[in-house]
Amino acid sequence: MSTLHFDIKAKDWDKDLEKTERAKLIATQMIQVIQPNKQLNALEFGCGTGLLSFELKDYFKEITLVDYSEGMINVLKEKIEFQNIKNFKPLLIDLIKNPSKIEKTDVIFTLMTLHHIENIEEIATIFYSLLNSNGYLCIADLVEEDGSFHPKEQNFNGHFGFNRETLENLLKKCGFEIIYFSSPYTIEKKTTLKKYPIFLLIAQKK
Repeated sequence: MSTLHFDIKAKDWDKDLEKTERAKLIATQMIQVIQPNKQLNALEFGCGTGLLSFELKDYFKEITLVDYSEGMINVLKEKIEFQNIKNFKPLLIDLIKNPSKIEKTDVIFTLMTLHHIENIEEIATIFYSLLNSNGYLCIADLVEEDGSFHPKEQNFNGHFGFNRETLENLLKKCGFEIIYFSSPYTIEKKTTLKKYPIFLLIAQKK
């Protein structure tokens, strides 16, 4: 899927209150597990309008928010300015193509982005390289589904969610240790009359 879809959706992204509720639940569990503090820096991959980072802004020294949708980053910058957030660093960048432009960090988190990435092992390897020793990777995304989550007109060419065992084995192969897994949220779509569970997986660089 091109960035055009997200550029168009950006202005109205935060009007979907379920997205905010989802971000709050994910943030709450993250905080309970990794217990962040103001000495730590973080990176949000595929940040969109920053819903998850806004829930975590008081728990980190600085959060770098990266996305390659210009529309999303523009909305994010407006929100940062309006709320006068001082510890956010938004970047319009394709992390896969330009990982060297990102400084090492203590925590990387991503919400509903990974299933859009074609090569999961490649991005997992990049995450590992960007984390400091004992750093955390927090992934919140779709549990494996039947392909009905994305409407056909979106020309979606990513992953239909993730199988837990397959994803965990891939992360272990990259050097991570899995420390937490839960399914804290379920998306209910009226268009398909189906439920789509969201998982939270937390791994640590060893």
